[in-house]
Amino acid sequence: MASAKKTTTEATQTIEAIAADTQKAAKEQFEKLAAGVEKMTAFGQENLDAVVKSSEVATKAAEGFTTEFSTYSKKSFEDTVAAAQDFASAKNVTELFEKQSAFAKASFEGFVKQTTKFNDMFTATAKDVVTPLSDRVGAASAAMKSFSA
Repeated sequence: MASAKKTTTEATQTIEAIAADTQKAAKEQFEKLAAGVEKMTAFGQENLDAVVKSSEVATKAAEGFTTEFSTYSKKSFEDTVAAAQDFASAKNVTELFEKQSAFAKASFEGFVKQTTKFNDMFTATAKDVVTPLSDRVGAASAAMKSFSA
């Protein structure tokens, strides 16, 4: 009987040890899972923040483009009205031709200058809009590398 009691006690101890080990392993796995979920949530939030920042930059740039275009259009219209009035004051065809040529040259130069300015603005804006998103792609790439390591 003593040997049956000893066997029962050993079995109980073995089962208790297995249960404790299982509980410990489950707790460790749950903690790893919780940490992983926390990291994924933080990563997702950082991605959302990058999208919001890009959108804010794009919105501000669109306002700048609108203001710049409006200012240029207004000036161009005013210059055209002034040129038309100047054309009317021409005393002969030669003078009219000279005034029209000067106006055409000034208009073209202004257009080229404005186009260059818009191009520079667009290039800077594109870089500023893409930077937060590009940074997140880099972070995602680094995260993927850490999983494969």
